[in-house]
Amino acid sequence: MDVSGSIGRRVAFFGGSFDPPHEGHLAVARAARDALALDTVLFVPVGAQPLKPEGSSASFEDRLAMTGLAVAGEAGLSVSQLDAPRPLAAPNYTFDSLVRLRAEIPADGSLFCLLGADSFLSLRQWHRAAEIPFLAALVVASRPGLPLDDMHAALPRGLTLSASTIRHGLACKSIDLRSYVVNGPDRETAPLYVLPGLQVEISASEIREAVRGAIGAADLSSGAELPQLSPAVLEYIRRHRLYR
Repeated sequence: MDVSGSIGRRVAFFGGSFDPPHEGHLAVARAARDALALDTVLFVPVGAQPLKPEGSSASFEDRLAMTGLAVAGEAGLSVSQLDAPRPLAAPNYTFDSLVRLRAEIPADGSLFCLLGADSFLSLRQWHRAAEIPFLAALVVASRPGLPLDDMHAALPRGLTLSASTIRHGLACKSIDLRSYVVNGPDRETAPLYVLPGLQVEISASEIREAVRGAIGAADLSSGAELPQLSPAVLEYIRRHRLYR
């Protein structure tokens, strides 16, 4: 689905390759949804990611279809074509997508940008990176082996980070949510949240290798299982002969 229709007042943009979408992605989305009382976590497969010029293994159409299958039946999780491939294979920039998404939610609504620790640590390289935290509040999910001890170092130049005791929209007290404030050069401020307890170690590249291994062992028959993938996604991979 596109972003048309009701997506609520508290919406998180969750961009990525989703090549394929797996249980790690879903765990991050569920935690953010519950901790911040989000109406929608919008999974947005990217057409052409600027920092990954080698591209994705599966086509955009396949990744979009698999993501739709992965989130099917999950309350508050949806998929969008907001980052569909652009003409002449131009790169998709998160800043531009957030601007478009901001126009789709109510003026008094709240927009968040959900990203893993690996993406946050590369934030300085993003297009118009210093503006993104003030366009959408960042929500950073931890990953094993990627410490967030020095978050200041990952912020774009000109921005600083300070602690905050405010926990906006906190809905689920069982999920650890840490709050910070991003400070801009012109005294603008924006909240930033960290989900420090999500030590989910699932790698899309390792899953693709596991799929290739399963193909070699059992041709990914209908009875084959990979616990990192939903049965519907695994069946799609088998039927469309992906990652071979």
